[in-house]
Amino acid sequence: MADPAHVPTSRPMDAWLDALSEPNGSPGGGAATGVLLGVAAALMGMVAAYTPDSPAATTSAERLARHRADVLQAIEADGVLSVQFGSALALAPEHPERDQRVSAAAVDAAGSVARLGAIGILLVSDARVLASNGNPHIAVDLAVAMEALAAGLSGAALSLRANLQIGRTHGADAATLASLETDVRRLDEARQEVAQLIRRISADLD
Repeated sequence: MADPAHVPTSRPMDAWLDALSEPNGSPGGGAATGVLLGVAAALMGMVAAYTPDSPAATTSAERLARHRADVLQAIEADGVLSVQFGSALALAPEHPERDQRVSAAAVDAAGSVARLGAIGILLVSDARVLASNGNPHIAVDLAVAMEALAAGLSGAALSLRANLQIGRTHGADAATLASLETDVRRLDEARQEVAQLIRRISADLD
């Protein structure tokens, strides 16, 4: 029988999902993207832990623990910026500072999503390591982790594009937007690589 102290409770997750379902923007899509990346890091960490005879997997497990902690911090920061973004968008159209405030908030929100996406891109290298070195008996768990990673990368790219569009509409600096647009391409490329890894693992499951 499982130790009651270690039986997971659904209450914290229930509360978070309830908050996510509300029309308040925080948590929102950025936080959800971060959670997907956190799930990917945690599940890949499990695969690495089940591969104790591989030095590469052991090193990967250490990196994944750091990435998971970074994701949690990035989710918290994104929540603050989401509130600020929502406040700017809620200003009346005739407000004299609306364009400036929406533009600044959109760029900040884009930067926040880009930071989450950068963590996702770092996870791709560990996905690659575990695809080659991970315990083959739990290959399905690695595939599920990669599906979460692919969804997180896609979510980050989509959110980033949406924020850039709003920033562009409200007069954001073109050079700043160009830098963030590069991040969109990097996220798309990372997602494509993960999709290839998923296909490779999936082919061995039948």
